[in-house]
Amino acid sequence: MEAYDAIVIGAGHNGLVCAAYLLNAGYSVLLLEKRPVPGGAATTEEAIPEEAPGFKFNLCAIDHEFIFLGPIIEELQLQKYGLEYLACDPHTFCPHPDGKYFLAHKSLEKTHNAIARYSARDADKYVEFIGYWSKLMSAIAPFFNAPPQSVLGIAQGYKKDNILDALAIAGSKDKALNFIRTMITAPEDLLNEYFDTELVKAPLARLAAEIGAPPSQKGITAGLMMLAMRHHPGMARPKGGTGALTQALVKLVTAKGGKILTEQMVKEVIVEDNRAVGVKVAGGAEYRANRAVISNIDVRRLFLQLVAEDAINPNLREKVDRRITNNNETILKIDCALSEAPRFTAYDRDDEENLIGTVLIADSTAHVEQAHSLATMGQIPDANPSIYLDIPSVLDPTLAPEGKHTLWIEFFAPYQIAGKEGTGLYGTGWTDELKNQVADNVMNKLADYAPNIKDSVIARRVESPAELGERLGSYKGNYYHLDMTLDQMIFLRPLPEIANYTTPIKNLYLTGAGTHPGGSISGMPGRNCARVFLNKQQPLAKAQESVSAILRSLLDLEK
Repeated sequence: MEAYDAIVIGAGHNGLVCAAYLLNAGYSVLLLEKRPVPGGAATTEEAIPEEAPGFKFNLCAIDHEFIFLGPIIEELQLQKYGLEYLACDPHTFCPHPDGKYFLAHKSLEKTHNAIARYSARDADKYVEFIGYWSKLMSAIAPFFNAPPQSVLGIAQGYKKDNILDALAIAGSKDKALNFIRTMITAPEDLLNEYFDTELVKAPLARLAAEIGAPPSQKGITAGLMMLAMRHHPGMARPKGGTGALTQALVKLVTAKGGKILTEQMVKEVIVEDNRAVGVKVAGGAEYRANRAVISNIDVRRLFLQLVAEDAINPNLREKVDRRITNNNETILKIDCALSEAPRFTAYDRDDEENLIGTVLIADSTAHVEQAHSLATMGQIPDANPSIYLDIPSVLDPTLAPEGKHTLWIEFFAPYQIAGKEGTGLYGTGWTDELKNQVADNVMNKLADYAPNIKDSVIARRVESPAELGERLGSYKGNYYHLDMTLDQMIFLRPLPEIANYTTPIKNLYLTGAGTHPGGSISGMPGRNCARVFLNKQQPLAKAQESVSAILRSLLDLEK
């Protein structure tokens, strides 16, 4: 039986990041991936090879912001392994039915001037709004880059600017209380407090709802930081697609002696005397783990399917089964090979520049609300769809043959269709006929803004929520593993008892989107999990190192 210091279940980007840190520390690592390629939700693939050879598609994640809030790229020296980022500027374009449009650049001044064409007040309030959320991001960034229950680790991350921004956000009783109110209110209410025009409110509501809930839902205002992050630190995409990040990590892992095996579905975590000692894969092969089994898959599948029932406290097992929430909302994914870029003919003479970043079809806050509320209730909101789309080949021509383009569409849809239980794929109600019908409705809506889109489609790939869930191995198609609502974040993610990357089973660790700080391309769950593992190997030395770093930070603040 092959033996390694650590075995990682799932070679998604967090699993690869975690493995890289362990390898750098001198431990041997094996990663087991069920798909033919590593990367999980962070892959770029030639997904329609017969009809559209040479077109490369990001099959899930595409726009990167969170990864720039941490030190992973620099610490792992990923540029040495071929990673190159291309900045998206402008980063957000939202055309409206009346011919007006919201266009946000990385520069706040340019964005202010664009909004001021329609509303001087909203332009000023936008700068104020982004300023608040940028300070908030700086104030809480150290929480992202440390285990959520590690006081020393969090304190170590605070530098002078972080501390000053934290004081600006919550440095008095009134500021602190207003911060709490901001976090527990609904995005829609906060947007109405700041802005007058739907021109500004609609794109902000659409990006806030990326958390996976309607903008009227209390406690999801954290999603409003999405647009602030596009201003600072900025939004970018790896040259060659999101999969280029995965490829750089794979090169690093293999260069350091790590081993990645694909098409290896883990069927069991082997537990002996309350200690994880290895895994068994489909086909019966077993691999031994001397120090750790690290799960990069969601905790529901781990505890309810891979770990023997008698190895887990019944109370914890029941909480994993019943307390962790997924609201039934996921995405229907559409990828198209195009003969030309969409032309939003009513909106700008220099149309292609507007397509560098994200294009949002969000006519109003109510439009966004309907898109998410209906999906949550099991209904398909395709009568008047709200859409998040990118044309990544405008920024990165390497993704398509010369002169051609790729189209990436995310459309929120229910995993389980109400009234169709027990039918379709995995009993969800989704069939090939239905998914293509919905995709047609989405494309028809897009054609209202870019009339040339229908005639430019060379080939199309549509993935239903049921298919996406199966491909990613995610519960109910939730690519975040579990909802990113306030009750399931930071030291509550996925549950308070297992929120620090460890479990009651010795040597069994958690990482991935279902752990702090959650989904998106950040690598932070992988890095944080690696830190927890490494601290457990040399706890005293690590504690002394953390205290020294905190003292250095405080001395720097006094200068």
